[in-house]
Amino acid sequence: MKRLPSLTQLRHLVAVAEHGHFGRAAEACFVTQSSLSASIKELETGLGKILIERTRRSVMVTPLGESVVARAQDLLRGAEDIVDLVGAADTPLSGPLRLGTIPTIGPFVLPRVLGDIRKAHPALKLYLREDTSARLINSLGKGDLDLIMIAFPYDVGGLETLVFADDPFWVAFSQGKDYAAKERLTGADLATEEMILLEEGHCLRDHALESFGGKRRPAPADFGATSLMTLVQMVENGLGITILPKMAIDAGLVRGMAVQVRPYEGSRGARKIGFAWRSSSPRAEEFRLLSDFFRDELATPLTSKKKP
Repeated sequence: MKRLPSLTQLRHLVAVAEHGHFGRAAEACFVTQSSLSASIKELETGLGKILIERTRRSVMVTPLGESVVARAQDLLRGAEDIVDLVGAADTPLSGPLRLGTIPTIGPFVLPRVLGDIRKAHPALKLYLREDTSARLINSLGKGDLDLIMIAFPYDVGGLETLVFADDPFWVAFSQGKDYAAKERLTGADLATEEMILLEEGHCLRDHALESFGGKRRPAPADFGATSLMTLVQMVENGLGITILPKMAIDAGLVRGMAVQVRPYEGSRGARKIGFAWRSSSPRAEEFRLLSDFFRDELATPLTSKKKP
């Protein structure tokens, strides 16, 4: 009978590979460095191969070790899925759930939804992470996240997806424009305007450009803002126009600023909001249940909700 590695040993190996340092890996695993080192040594002895090259100054994963780490990550995710499956069978939406979202969604919709989720599912421990779509998808694939909420269209590979809302685009511009009297704006109205957008890596940048049929490019070409608030401040200072998601406007992003906004009619006048998760996850039904909270909230603009 083959001598199989333990999940603990595989977890320690993955931690060393991710941190590149025995001390930091031990801290991440909540064990002493000597215990983690002994665990890796037992793993290598059981397999009969060296997986980690150790020197006084560095820690390197061998080529064979890298292959083992990749398979170990799959096994650990599978073990976590087993625990999630059993937990979900008892009480849906309970226990820890790691949700990632992008910065052009999270700050504007999560405060509107989290209270209702807590009331309906008090046993749910929702841990949140904010990052770009590409990094969230990578974290989801590694098992660091259970679920992500992003804007579509976006290439998510083989992940399962569920779109639950449309988020229309609006144009933000400084006061005094000739087209301010119009109720809706088109690309023709904005043909001579400079467009300022988020920096590379933010999907809203690509979505905004696509809304103009791919015929516009941001200017200046070597500059991009890091947040929607920065964009709005630049618009207020007369540096150009920008495209904002309606959820941000509903949340009061331009309130109190010398900026006007109008709905935009473009070749793609809205982005779609939805979830993505690993196809192997046993919590798909829970994710669909969770999506109902966001669908219901985004169907009603914040500005039209009655005050308590």
